[in-house]
Amino acid sequence: MAAARFLVRGRVQGVGFRAHTRHEALRLGLTGYAKNLPDGRVEVLAVGESAALAALERWLRSGPPAARVEEARRAEVEADEREGFGIS
Repeated sequence: MAAARFLVRGRVQGVGFRAHTRHEALRLGLTGYAKNLPDGRVEVLAVGESAALAALERWLRSGPPAARVEEARRAEVEADEREGFGIS
């Protein structure tokens, strides 16, 4: 099992980005969370299979139709046991 933390910058708050990210992550069998950061970015932590993380990363680079992603940075992190995919 692998884990990655993504920081997504652009027009990603107020456009349903976290809810769409949750839907995509659950579709891919990932656990974790998506949360808004005070600086306007969205932080996504995802845990699961490497191929699913790669698919989520590709999706995060474009996001839902109302979003405009300027950058999605990925950092590998320690995998931990999580249930579901939360939004905060």
